[in-house]
Amino acid sequence: MKEVDINELPKNPIEAQGMLFKSIYEKFGKEVLLIIKEVCKKQGCSLGLKIKKKVPDNRLSTVATAFSKSFDAKNVDVIEITDEKFQIQGTKCPFRLENTSRELCEAVMEIDGEYFRTAVDENVHMTIIKTVAEGDPYCDTLYELKKK
Repeated sequence: MKEVDINELPKNPIEAQGMLFKSIYEKFGKEVLLIIKEVCKKQGCSLGLKIKKKVPDNRLSTVATAFSKSFDAKNVDVIEITDEKFQIQGTKCPFRLENTSRELCEAVMEIDGEYFRTAVDENVHMTIIKTVAEGDPYCDTLYELKKK
């Protein structure tokens, strides 16, 4: 039996999903990003619909607080949560996309962008300020509710 390097195995389904996206991107390049983005948007919509049923209201602060409970506090810092803004910083990518590319990060992060647009309001805008996928020391992501 072939010896397995335990460090190369995914620790959870999110890491496995990230490994799949990274492998597809490495093999096919930029032309696959639109497909990854569309699949991730569908996943985000599905997750957003589920959380929308569980929270008492759809304010950004309420949804962001629920979202914050899903990640490891030792890797992610909540910078700000209000009804207009949610900002988080993290040192580890849950998808293991470190040192790949900003464009792959942006495609995969459509999961979170669509999650908030679905659960809160279609006018939630996501900005990836920094990303470990591009080689930054940490990720910095801002979600803002832009009024019409």
